[in-house]
Amino acid sequence: MTKNSHPRNDRMLTVETLKSVIGSGEIDTVVLAFTDMQGRLQGKFLHAAFFLESTLEHGTEGCNYLLAVDVEMNTVDGYDSTSWEKGYGDMLFVMDFDTIRRLPHRAGTVMIQCDLSLIDGSPVPMSPRTMLRKQVEKAASHGWKALSGTELEFMIYENTFEDAWNKRYFELTPANQYNVDYSILGSSRVEPLLRTIRNTMYEAGMTVESAKGECNFGQHEIAFKYDEVITTADNHAVYKTAAKDIAHLQGKSMTFMAKPNARDGSSCHVHMSLRGLDGELVFWDEEKGERTALYDHFIAGVLHTMREFTLFYAPNINSYKRFVKGSFAPTAVAWGLDNRTCSVRLVGHGQSARMENRLPGGDVNPYLALTAMLAGGLYGIEHELELEPVTTGSGYTSGAPTVPTTMHEARDLFANSAIAKEVFGADVVKHYVNYADVEIAAFDSAITDWELRRGFERL
Repeated sequence: MTKNSHPRNDRMLTVETLKSVIGSGEIDTVVLAFTDMQGRLQGKFLHAAFFLESTLEHGTEGCNYLLAVDVEMNTVDGYDSTSWEKGYGDMLFVMDFDTIRRLPHRAGTVMIQCDLSLIDGSPVPMSPRTMLRKQVEKAASHGWKALSGTELEFMIYENTFEDAWNKRYFELTPANQYNVDYSILGSSRVEPLLRTIRNTMYEAGMTVESAKGECNFGQHEIAFKYDEVITTADNHAVYKTAAKDIAHLQGKSMTFMAKPNARDGSSCHVHMSLRGLDGELVFWDEEKGERTALYDHFIAGVLHTMREFTLFYAPNINSYKRFVKGSFAPTAVAWGLDNRTCSVRLVGHGQSARMENRLPGGDVNPYLALTAMLAGGLYGIEHELELEPVTTGSGYTSGAPTVPTTMHEARDLFANSAIAKEVFGADVVKHYVNYADVEIAAFDSAITDWELRRGFERL
């Protein structure tokens, strides 16, 4: 690990500045965090003096079961990388000193995001950040860098997280009780929370664009500026965790579930484009005023791999409940020009030319979604895949192939994908197939409220 840092902007800290603010007593806590398979930040809160004295130079470790558990943090069988038989050893937290940021909603606290390595120093291949970095390096070998943005929707409730738990998440009070899509009044009603999140994230080093209301009750979105893919994924993970924490501090709760109720689900539209390493356009021909062949191959690759890579776009049982015709969530593996009924929507021209992947929901792991999208696009370029005809009109009735409708189907497509094994590695594919198997088995054995309501008396 290197002590040389190149902060992404002047609101983030260098190592030298971090030493200074710890020395002055301004900072007393350093959070070291990595993103797990489920897209959650996991790690440690270190006393700042100990961090300077020991961790900064020598690093720290965490149990390697952290990439082999379910949502409940249960140790589960089936992972080759770690197990009871292998003794559940450690992995190293490799600090990325470009990511030192203040967490202004938590006094005296900074966060550093980490990669993961084995004890011998080699990267952990199934770590989501490692997987994305591998695709970034592949793009760079061709002379390109990938830029992206994630538009993350969420629901806000007036209940605390504890109250929501005690109610078993039923009959919660949404922050808005009618459709507030683009409503200034609707957003104003929850502006104390939205404003705090925006300003906190700005101070934490993100470039905030806007907030707006959405269709479901209490549903909103805060958008951030397009950036390089690893920066976007890092910011997404911090924002998602911090927003919940800020809601908690204000006595509210929020969820990023893809489909928490029968109304519109929460999406995470992912925008992406390639540029040259020096920022030159590669997706747009300025002289002709049109897309380049390289852009078309990239789109074709994303579409060609979409069904097989859906597990990375829709990683939970609940993710698949979003895919409903006429809901603005896509069902067709198709592309269109500014067409929100397709899974891939092309927008912009010139510098702003980019593709929008509308498949992921708010529950997505940003590193896995960006990994899948970039890997699929690069595959399309390398194999010069031909772009299928544009979809005009409604994608829902286009007759195009459809996205998987269950995690069972997505799991089988991913497990049997030769392309997935080629671009991610067979060990990574096996690891995430087991992740799906664990979730499917847990859901298939659960007794749901739907079953009780239908069957308790009447069957």
